[in-house]
Amino acid sequence: MANLFRTKNVHDLLAESQETEHGLKRSLGSMALVALGIGAIIGAGLFVRTAAAAGNHAGPAVIISFLIAGLGCAFAGLCYAEFASMIPIAGSAYTYSYATMGEFVAWIIGWDLVLEYALGAATVAIAWSEYLNKLCTDVFGFTIPYEWCHSPFQTGPGGEHAFFNVPALFIILLLSLVLIRGTKESALINNIIVTVKVAIVMIFIFVGWKFINPVNHAPFIPENTGSFGKFGWSGILSGAGIVFFAFIGFDAVSTAAQEAKNPQKGMPIGILVSLAICTALYVLFAYVLTGVASYKDFGVGGAGHEASVAYAISHYMAGYSWLSTMVTVAILAGFSSVILVLLMGQSRVFYSMSNDGLLPKVFSELHPKFKTPAKSNLLLFVFVGFFAALIPGDVVGDMTSIGTLFAFVLVCIGVLVMRVKMPDFPRPFKTPLVPVVPILGVLVCLAMILGLGWENWARLIVWLAIGFAIYFGYSYNNSKLNKNKTPLDR
Repeated sequence: MANLFRTKNVHDLLAESQETEHGLKRSLGSMALVALGIGAIIGAGLFVRTAAAAGNHAGPAVIISFLIAGLGCAFAGLCYAEFASMIPIAGSAYTYSYATMGEFVAWIIGWDLVLEYALGAATVAIAWSEYLNKLCTDVFGFTIPYEWCHSPFQTGPGGEHAFFNVPALFIILLLSLVLIRGTKESALINNIIVTVKVAIVMIFIFVGWKFINPVNHAPFIPENTGSFGKFGWSGILSGAGIVFFAFIGFDAVSTAAQEAKNPQKGMPIGILVSLAICTALYVLFAYVLTGVASYKDFGVGGAGHEASVAYAISHYMAGYSWLSTMVTVAILAGFSSVILVLLMGQSRVFYSMSNDGLLPKVFSELHPKFKTPAKSNLLLFVFVGFFAALIPGDVVGDMTSIGTLFAFVLVCIGVLVMRVKMPDFPRPFKTPLVPVVPILGVLVCLAMILGLGWENWARLIVWLAIGFAIYFGYSYNNSKLNKNKTPLDR
C-alpha cells in the first residue's frame, strides 16, 4: 500500500483528451457550456431549497445565506476554471486530484462526486414529483395518491403510508434514455429548457416585486431559538449549507471538458459566466419570495412547505394564477434539465474512473453508434432511481451538499499543490490572487460543512467507509497505474 498517492502524468492526461474515433465527441461550444451550467444550476436548489432554508433556518436572511454560498462557489469556481483549462478531460475534480494529490485522494473525490451528481439528480427528481403533483391538481383536477409519489419513510398529513415515488423514477428513466441518444442532442434540449426557465424566473422577480410586503422581511434575521442553526447567524450559516445545493451544477460543466470544441477557452467561460448569472438571479429571487410570503409558511409542516413558489403566487399574488401554472410548468422543465446535466456529469466521472481501472470496464464502454457511455447510464438509472423512489428529499439533498462541499475543498487545495509541483505548466486561465483565493475557498466551504450538522457528517463518514472498502477490495489492484508498474509519486 506504499503507492496510495501515485499520480497520473499531466502530459498523459492531455494525450488522453485528444479526440480519437473511440473517444467522446467534441460538440459543445462556449455558449452551449454556459447554457449547460445554467441548466444544471437553476433548479431544485432555487425553487425548493430556498424556501426550506428560509422557513427552517435563516428566515428572510436566506439572502445572506445565498451570498455566502455564492462566495464559496466563486472561489471554488476560479480554481475549477484553472484546472479545466489545464486538463480538458472528462472527470472534473476526480481527474484534477489524480494529477495533483494522488490516486487515493482521487478515489475519495470520485466517490464523493456520486453524492453530488447521482444523489443530486435523485433530489431534483423528488422535487420534480412534488411539482408534477401540483400541476395535476391545479390544471387537471386530480392528485397523484400520496403513497405513489413519496418515500416509504414518509407519512402523509392524514396518516397515509407511502410505498415509493413513481414520478421521480419515471423522469430519471426518460432522461437516462435521452443521454444515451447523444450529448449534442441532450445539449439542444437543455438550451431550450434553459431559455424557458430563466424567462420564468425573471417574470416572477419582475411581477412579484410589487407584491412584496415589508412586514415579511422584519425581522430580517429572526432571533435564534436556542438551537444551533435555527435562525440567528448560526441559522444563516446552516442556510448557506442548504442553499448551496442551489449552486451545484456549475462544476458539472467541467465534466464535459472532453466534449468541448475549445476547452481551454470554453471551460472558464462556461463555469464562471453561468455562476455569475445564477448568483444574481438567486439573490433577487430569494428577496422577492420571502417578501411575497412569510418565511414561516415555508417551515416543516407549513402550508407552503412543498411547491413553495407556486404556493406563494396562488396565495399572495391575486390575479396571477396563470403565472403559478407557468411557473410550475417551467419548474418541471427546469428540473428536467438539472437531472439531465447531473446524470451526464456522473456518467462522465465514472467514464474516467473506469478508464483508469478504478471501476469495471462497463462504465467506460461507449455505444457503437451514439458514442455515449450507454451501459453506465442504465446502471446509474438503477442506482439513482433507488434513492429517488425510496429516500426522502431532505435527506438526499443534504448528503449532496456535504459531498460537493468536500470535493470543492480538495479542488482548492489541488490548485495550491499544482502551483508548487508544476509552476511552469501552461495555464490558459489562472486563478487570481493565489494562495488567497484557494485558501478562502477552503475556509468558506468548510464553514458551510460545519453548518450542515453532525447527522450529515455521520452520513458522509459512512459513505466514505463504503468507498474505502471498494477501493481496497477492487480499485487499488486493478488501477492502470498499478498494472503498468508506474506508481511514481511525482
